[in-house]
Amino acid sequence: MAVDYTVIVVYLAGMLAMGWWGMRRAKSKSEFLVAGRRLGPAMYSGTMAAIVLGGASTIGGVGLGYQYGLSGAWMVFTIGLGLLALSVFFSARIARLKVYTVSEMLDLRYGGRAGVISGVVMWAYTLMLAVTSTIAYATIFDVLFDMNRTVAIVLGGAIVVAYSTLGGMWSITLTDMVQFVVKTIGVLLLLLPIAVVKAGGFAEMKAKLPTSYFDPLGIGGETIFTYVLIYTFGMLIGQDIWQRVFTARGDRTARWGGTVAGTYCLVYALAGAVIGTAAKVLYPKLGSPDDAFATIVKDELPVGVRGLVLAAALAAVMSTSSGALIACATVANNDIWSRLRGAVRRDRDADGEAHDEVRGNRVFILIMGVAVIGTAIALNNVVEALTVAYNLLVGGLLVPILGGLLWKRGTVQGALASVIVGGLAVIGLMAGYGILANEPVYYGLLASLAAYVAVSLATRPTDEAVLATWRDRLAGRSPELASEPVPAPQ
Repeated sequence: MAVDYTVIVVYLAGMLAMGWWGMRRAKSKSEFLVAGRRLGPAMYSGTMAAIVLGGASTIGGVGLGYQYGLSGAWMVFTIGLGLLALSVFFSARIARLKVYTVSEMLDLRYGGRAGVISGVVMWAYTLMLAVTSTIAYATIFDVLFDMNRTVAIVLGGAIVVAYSTLGGMWSITLTDMVQFVVKTIGVLLLLLPIAVVKAGGFAEMKAKLPTSYFDPLGIGGETIFTYVLIYTFGMLIGQDIWQRVFTARGDRTARWGGTVAGTYCLVYALAGAVIGTAAKVLYPKLGSPDDAFATIVKDELPVGVRGLVLAAALAAVMSTSSGALIACATVANNDIWSRLRGAVRRDRDADGEAHDEVRGNRVFILIMGVAVIGTAIALNNVVEALTVAYNLLVGGLLVPILGGLLWKRGTVQGALASVIVGGLAVIGLMAGYGILANEPVYYGLLASLAAYVAVSLATRPTDEAVLATWRDRLAGRSPELASEPVPAPQ
């Protein structure tokens, strides 16, 4: 295992070095939180694919393949569909808004007063997303070093917190590009073909497994529909995803770069399902489907390759964890803390103000990072925690966000009612049906939509001056944007 250990240690050291290098570039709030809005197509595509394909998509995707066969690809497939929809239909408009958070978009569209409540919901979602990603370090380091769970969480979490705190989005962008390359080589180019060959090829796999393993809908129509509601729509509104859209240097980059990343997700989804199906042939009686990834890597891959593939799994977890962490800290600082203190104001060009903004956001990343590590150590059922987060996100925020983008008649009162009614409905239904049931997100979303439409129609339309400012920002022609750095020429 010495060679494998060396690969992992070099990889982790490289992540810290990238964080240090990124610190030298993050000199303003825009540079620190959204990489100066200057990413070109290649970096944008790589980092977007890296953040949406985390530990759940890699380890969990292989596990679903082990349990259901090729139809196990649907979870990650719906993530890819969501990213494609976001990129084709909304990303250009979102990028032109030149905001930092989803709640800022809601305030801009509805004329204020929606930010704090929506910020709390988004903060809970990003916090739990970061926590569940951090817990995954325990699985990977246990395979690598037979390490204690708490020590593994602290070690993996500390590395992510360190490079995220140092350079913000620049550090995360640089590390995500490395992680994207490592994942592509480790999972798609190495583990996938080796797993299929070890299982005897597709003919042998079909001979040894039930036909349901090769049924595209074998996982069940209701499960697929739930995945679409939670993951496809979740991709459209999550702060962690929007914050990456904000890094694009232009409409074309946001649209086409995101389309490439979404297509990559579809390929990654199928690869994970095939690897899991191969693992079912090789190890038909594993204790848990989620053990399939670690088992096939440990037992079937040669020295060196095993280290690279485990580094790929580590890369998947780190990319999601760091993206969720900076999103959580950005929401906590800009949407909750600053608003409660009454300190919301436009950035200035003065260097002193910019440095203060960077320092404040850096402190919040550190604080949120410590909170994430502590919560990850204390938490046991990560599936339930992540389900709560996604149910609240989709049930509470999907309607007012998409309504603001698509329906002129929506009002701030309707948006607030939608967030509150949808959120409370989801919580109440989870208490009644159970956290993992499908009904809470179904009925919560319907309640949110009904509240949004009814209250919006019953209240005065949004002031025309607010809508005029909104339209100007969507068109990218607002004077408010003068303080933003000019994107590098394409």
